[in-house]
Amino acid sequence: MNHTRWKLARETKAVGDSAESAEAAAERSEIRLAMAFAQAVYDRRKALGLSQAQLAERAGLTQAKISRIEGADAVPTLPLLRRLATALDAALNIALDADHEEVRFVARPAA
Repeated sequence: MNHTRWKLARETKAVGDSAESAEAAAERSEIRLAMAFAQAVYDRRKALGLSQAQLAERAGLTQAKISRIEGADAVPTLPLLRRLATALDAALNIALDADHEEVRFVARPAA
Protein backbone atom coordinates (compact mmCIF):
# COMPACT_ATOMS: atom_id res chain seq x y z
CA MET A 1 0.00 0.00 0.00
CA ASN A 2 1.52 3.32 -0.99
CA HIS A 3 1.48 6.40 1.24
CA THR A 4 -1.51 7.96 -0.53
CA ARG A 5 -3.71 4.91 0.01
CA TRP A 6 -2.57 4.67 3.64
CA LYS A 7 -3.50 8.32 4.22
CA LEU A 8 -6.89 7.79 2.57
CA ALA A 9 -7.53 4.70 4.70
CA ARG A 10 -6.61 6.62 7.84
CA GLU A 11 -8.91 9.52 6.91
CA THR A 12 -11.79 7.15 6.09
CA LYS A 13 -11.42 5.51 9.48
CA ALA A 14 -11.30 8.89 11.23
CA VAL A 15 -14.52 10.00 9.50
CA GLY A 16 -16.49 7.22 11.11
CA ASP A 17 -15.96 3.88 9.42
CA SER A 18 -15.06 2.20 12.72
CA ALA A 19 -15.17 -1.40 11.47
CA GLU A 20 -11.83 -2.33 9.97
CA SER A 21 -11.72 -5.31 7.67
CA ALA A 22 -9.32 -8.15 8.40
CA GLU A 23 -7.52 -7.37 5.15
CA ALA A 24 -7.03 -3.73 6.15
CA ALA A 25 -5.79 -4.73 9.60
CA ALA A 26 -3.29 -7.17 8.08
CA GLU A 27 -2.09 -4.55 5.61
CA ARG A 28 -1.70 -2.00 8.41
CA SER A 29 0.35 -4.53 10.39
CA GLU A 30 2.63 -5.14 7.41
CA ILE A 31 3.13 -1.41 6.96
CA ARG A 32 3.96 -1.00 10.66
CA LEU A 33 6.59 -3.73 10.39
CA ALA A 34 8.12 -2.23 7.24
CA MET A 35 8.25 1.18 8.90
CA ALA A 36 9.83 -0.25 12.07
CA PHE A 37 12.52 -1.96 9.99
CA ALA A 38 13.11 1.19 7.92
CA GLN A 39 13.52 3.26 11.08
CA ALA A 40 15.92 0.72 12.60
CA VAL A 41 18.15 0.80 9.50
CA TYR A 42 18.08 4.59 9.42
CA ASP A 43 18.84 4.92 13.14
CA ARG A 44 21.77 2.48 13.03
CA ARG A 45 23.19 4.05 9.86
CA LYS A 46 23.05 7.50 11.46
CA ALA A 47 24.59 6.18 14.71
CA LEU A 48 27.55 4.94 12.65
CA GLY A 49 27.78 8.26 10.79
CA LEU A 50 27.28 6.60 7.41
CA SER A 51 25.63 8.01 4.32
CA GLN A 52 23.25 5.84 2.32
CA ALA A 53 25.97 5.49 -0.32
CA GLN A 54 28.51 4.33 2.27
CA LEU A 55 26.10 1.77 3.72
CA ALA A 56 25.26 0.58 0.21
CA GLU A 57 28.95 0.05 -0.54
CA ARG A 58 29.47 -1.88 2.71
CA ALA A 59 26.44 -4.08 2.00
CA GLY A 60 27.13 -4.57 -1.71
CA LEU A 61 23.91 -2.79 -2.66
CA THR A 62 23.00 0.39 -4.48
CA GLN A 63 22.23 3.67 -2.77
CA ALA A 64 18.78 3.51 -4.36
CA LYS A 65 18.12 0.15 -2.66
CA ILE A 66 19.10 1.60 0.72
CA SER A 67 16.78 4.52 0.05
CA ARG A 68 13.90 2.14 -0.74
CA ILE A 69 14.61 0.15 2.44
CA GLU A 70 14.68 3.29 4.58
CA GLY A 71 11.51 4.51 2.88
CA ALA A 72 9.73 1.24 3.75
CA ASP A 73 9.27 0.64 0.02
CA ALA A 74 11.23 -2.63 -0.15
CA VAL A 75 10.56 -6.01 1.44
CA PRO A 76 13.94 -7.42 2.45
CA THR A 77 14.78 -11.08 2.05
CA LEU A 78 16.61 -13.04 4.74
CA PRO A 79 19.95 -12.83 2.90
CA LEU A 80 19.49 -9.06 2.57
CA LEU A 81 18.77 -8.78 6.29
CA ARG A 82 22.04 -10.59 7.00
CA ARG A 83 23.97 -8.32 4.61
CA LEU A 84 22.53 -5.22 6.24
CA ALA A 85 23.27 -6.45 9.76
CA THR A 86 26.86 -7.23 8.77
CA ALA A 87 27.27 -3.86 7.03
CA LEU A 88 25.87 -2.10 10.10
CA ASP A 89 28.21 -4.01 12.47
CA ALA A 90 25.23 -5.26 14.42
CA ALA A 91 22.96 -8.14 15.22
CA LEU A 92 19.38 -7.80 14.03
CA ASN A 93 16.64 -8.54 16.56
CA ILE A 94 13.03 -8.77 15.41
CA ALA A 95 10.19 -9.42 17.86
CA LEU A 96 6.68 -9.98 16.53
CA ASP A 97 3.35 -10.66 18.15
CA ALA A 98 -0.27 -9.92 17.32
CA ASP A 99 -0.21 -6.18 17.95
CA HIS A 100 3.42 -5.20 18.37
CA GLU A 101 6.53 -5.21 16.21
CA GLU A 102 10.02 -4.39 17.38
CA VAL A 103 13.05 -4.22 15.12
CA ARG A 104 16.47 -3.36 16.55
CA PHE A 105 20.05 -3.46 15.43
CA VAL A 106 22.26 -4.22 18.43
CA ALA A 107 25.88 -3.15 18.10
CA ARG A 108 28.39 -5.96 18.25
CA PRO A 109 30.90 -5.65 21.07
CA ALA A 110 34.35 -4.54 20.00
CA ALA A 111 36.70 -7.46 19.47
